[in-house]
Amino acid sequence: MLNGFSLGENLTGEIAALSAAALWAISAAIYSLLGQKIPPLLLNFLKGVVAIALIALTLPLSGQWRDINQQSSVFILLTSGAIGIGIGDTAYFTALNYLGPRKTLLLETLSPALGAILAATFLGESLKISAYIGIILTIFGVAWVISEKTLEINSQRPWRRGIPWALIAAISQAVGAVLSRQALVQSGMSSLQSTLFRLLAGTGIVLILMFFRRQESSPAINWSLRLIAIIIVTAFGSTFLGIWLQQTALKFSPVGIAQTLTATSPLFVLPIAAMMGDRINLRAIFGVMIALLGIGILFQ
Repeated sequence: MLNGFSLGENLTGEIAALSAAALWAISAAIYSLLGQKIPPLLLNFLKGVVAIALIALTLPLSGQWRDINQQSSVFILLTSGAIGIGIGDTAYFTALNYLGPRKTLLLETLSPALGAILAATFLGESLKISAYIGIILTIFGVAWVISEKTLEINSQRPWRRGIPWALIAAISQAVGAVLSRQALVQSGMSSLQSTLFRLLAGTGIVLILMFFRRQESSPAINWSLRLIAIIIVTAFGSTFLGIWLQQTALKFSPVGIAQTLTATSPLFVLPIAAMMGDRINLRAIFGVMIALLGIGILFQ
């Protein structure tokens, strides 16, 4: 069960991961544009507040609040949120500003491999040889697609400044995923409940960072109802639904598989780009085919 949605538990994690990737594909382009108007820390804080408010409304109505048997699971989830969301997402938004979506997502493909290594080291997770082959093929295919230059929105960016931020984001998200997996496996809490704990910690870290950087000058924000609506809708899709689906993936799938499938966002960008009139060449299509082969293996 996916918190009320019957999908067949054996594929629940994989389907949730791909669904999160699809949502993040759309939101990555929107956040890249919003990042030019709103500082990364503030943007991360706003999306966190919106998502927490939505969970506060949804959790009591859905009946998904569970009694927590192990308090250590809450601490692990709070740590996961502080690292993966508070630090990781802020670094990700900063990298988007410097690198743009293509290069940022390319470096983000390091996260699944790091997550699999950390999970094997600290959680003792072992995968079949076929799963490792699927992970390698999927990451290679995604990297091939991202390396297609036509997917870049704006190449005139100080990209050298963005590389450290993208690496910090990849490492933070891998660590956050492993910690989430540990907490979800050892506790009986629901995916939505765990999402709340992660977001509370992540948003709290962002608030602290904003306090210490409050003296830094930033361009004035031209607030409008349209801008606020875009933030709310994007936060609903990327943070509320996206992280809920990610937590579901981590609950039902090993870290390596969950992280690999959630990293397939660039594959979902291609049809969107094609509908907007962009030309998709054979190189990108070949990359998609390789990634789909890897995904097919992971679904076996």
